[in-house]
Amino acid sequence: MERKKVRQKYQLKISSITENLEIIREFTRNLAVKAGFNNEVSDQIVLAVDEACTNVIKHAHSYNARRLIELVVFLDPEKMEIVISDKGKGFDIDSLQTPDIKKYVHESRTGGLGIHLMRTLMDEVSFSIQPSKKNKVSMVKYLMKSA
Repeated sequence: MERKKVRQKYQLKISSITENLEIIREFTRNLAVKAGFNNEVSDQIVLAVDEACTNVIKHAHSYNARRLIELVVFLDPEKMEIVISDKGKGFDIDSLQTPDIKKYVHESRTGGLGIHLMRTLMDEVSFSIQPSKKNKVSMVKYLMKSA
């Protein structure tokens, strides 16, 4: 019997506070495991989502707990797609430069690597920025590449 290509959708809307990152990580981990990713790849997906949500809390919402982060996760037999949306301040993705990791470590800097990590850990990362309307980051991880 052939397995149908069923696409499942999961959603989480949550207050934009750092205390909720644990809930977001657990939500993401459970779905990554459900999708069939091993522990190592599940950890990578969780880290990428954590970085994206931390950016929303810090930069888009400026720690305003009344603002919401929305996660929509799509699972199908080939991939896991995570779309994170907010209605906060946007940013110019094209103005971001690839960080010099050696210089970063040498200067003992912290923070500022979130988008670089997201792009490194996920197979696809795309942004749609419409400040105060809807900002979205979409991240995809393919099952075949992690097998």
